[in-house]
Amino acid sequence: MTSTLKRSKVELLKQQSNFLRGPIDQEITNQTSSFSQDGTQILKFHGCYQQKDRDLEKAKQKGEESAYTMMLRTRTPGGFIPWQLYLALDQLSDRYGNHTLRTTTRQAFQLHGILKQDLKTVIADIVQHLGSTVGACGDINRNVMAPPAPFKHLPAYAYAREYALKIADLLAPQGEAYFDIWLDGEKAVSLEADPEVIQARSQQGRGIAKTVFEHSREPIYGTQYMPRKFKVAIAVPGDNSVDLYTNDLSLVVILDQNDQLAGFNVYVGGGLGRSHNNDQTIVRLADAIGFVPLSDIYELVKGVVAVQRDYGDRLNRRHARFKYILHDWGVEKFKQVLQDYYPTPLAPARELPEFKYQDYLGWHDQGDGKYFVGISIDNGRVLDRDGLQLKTALRQITKQYQLPIFLTPNHNLLFTEVTPKAKSEIQAILDQCGIQAPDQIDPLTRYAMACPAFPTCSLAITESERILPQVIERLRTLLEKLDLGAEKFVTRMTGCPNGCARPYMAELGMVGSGVNEYQVWLGGNFDSTRLAQPYLQRMPLDQLEQELEPLLLFFRDQRLAGEGFGDFCDRLGNEQLHQFASNYRSDSPTKIKDQRHRVTLSPQIYERLRQFVTSENKSMKEVVELALTSYLSQQ
Repeated sequence: MTSTLKRSKVELLKQQSNFLRGPIDQEITNQTSSFSQDGTQILKFHGCYQQKDRDLEKAKQKGEESAYTMMLRTRTPGGFIPWQLYLALDQLSDRYGNHTLRTTTRQAFQLHGILKQDLKTVIADIVQHLGSTVGACGDINRNVMAPPAPFKHLPAYAYAREYALKIADLLAPQGEAYFDIWLDGEKAVSLEADPEVIQARSQQGRGIAKTVFEHSREPIYGTQYMPRKFKVAIAVPGDNSVDLYTNDLSLVVILDQNDQLAGFNVYVGGGLGRSHNNDQTIVRLADAIGFVPLSDIYELVKGVVAVQRDYGDRLNRRHARFKYILHDWGVEKFKQVLQDYYPTPLAPARELPEFKYQDYLGWHDQGDGKYFVGISIDNGRVLDRDGLQLKTALRQITKQYQLPIFLTPNHNLLFTEVTPKAKSEIQAILDQCGIQAPDQIDPLTRYAMACPAFPTCSLAITESERILPQVIERLRTLLEKLDLGAEKFVTRMTGCPNGCARPYMAELGMVGSGVNEYQVWLGGNFDSTRLAQPYLQRMPLDQLEQELEPLLLFFRDQRLAGEGFGDFCDRLGNEQLHQFASNYRSDSPTKIKDQRHRVTLSPQIYERLRQFVTSENKSMKEVVELALTSYLSQQ
């Protein structure tokens, strides 16, 4: 086990932190505006990142102190946000933050711009309003995802949400540092788990290897917690709103013939974080390893976590995610080692329908006479601006109707439990505040995601959230130019290779690789069930049209019936795409490019043809006739 070998500095820090107390328990009361490097590492386990505004950092004078602020992330299993919590977050963002909220791609909220001196006040207020931030970051299980749709006539959705909460509670840190530091020792009733979860958390497994540490404050994690972050999702058959294949552990709800929960299909080893110019870092899709009955679900989850806990790399953090165990060992060896912790052989995975992408925007019938409405949040940023009063609308609806809210894994938001009477009233508020219906949103915008990147993320190499709207506009112009205006595809952008917006699953993924430069990934699919492949290592943003026009033209002329852009790129592969693009670009400006014919023209004739093409009063037939006449007259 790697835990007995050399360990990184972070591993030693975790072990010496007294179950995540030190050094932040001392630093929270000092007079500095920031935490130490060690403090920021432990702070993550409490749901907080220390950040600098990199725009301000560039402008500061020599010797001037950096302006540190804090980002807080909520722990909201399945994306559930009580209305009381939403109103508290909205108010906190205005009073202590940067006046915006940010929805994440793991169904949580982020508050940005909080000063260190206000951190305790903000966390306490979140907990008092039925929320929490503990375990939202750090080397621990992160927010557990589930499909957000509250369908009452489809019990699989209710089971998915139920077990997202239960597994989140099972894997929540149990050391009481969070309550001691932020709540003066008072444990919130809202954070108490189901009795069956409490029992399962401390119950030893049946295998020869221990799934829990007996008589420990942290029965599952011990003193060192996980080697790196661990991500879990619960899915419903056919619904891939949670990006099933990208998680360390994914469970798919399986019902019996009476619509009762029979158990779960189990997927392991997904993960998308990587590093540029380091072939040892990988992106990987999860593998199905079998079916677990409901009676064994907690033991199976603890077993999978314990394998990563005990065998994960604790020296090289770039090699510490669970996916590397699957990559290095292979699925069969992993299943053999898992039997040391969970000795019951897994049954074959149950057959499932094909998974499809869902975003649940617009109005939907819940199946019980009530409705829910999905609201698009461009790049996840909740704010008010000219022409869009999104923050105002969400606040007004929440205050007036006090509805349960669910965040989606593609950073949108659902209001649920809407009565028929309230439906028209809520729609009127949405209309008044400039919030578009799904059919009014440009599909390129609807299916795009970006990470925050600049100015707050310390890992960002270049822009993402702030630049994506301009990129989408340029893509739209290019598609219209090529007579592809009706096309839709998934675009995702990140400012660094860590992949927070899951660009490696996109039909068009753009991953920051330098200042205003992006790695381009192609060939994922619309339903997010296939990995994209790296196509370009560095694309300067000002060359976007130059690089993508040949590919889109190739797609337009050579696609199969009904084939999407990602499927087309995957079918042809990078070699053919590069060859076509190279030939397209190698043509001199004095050549007319067509998939079936090429005619070489003199510079004079090319100029005449260019004039004809740009003339608004010439039809294409006239252009071709005039071009041929001109060409033949020169022979």
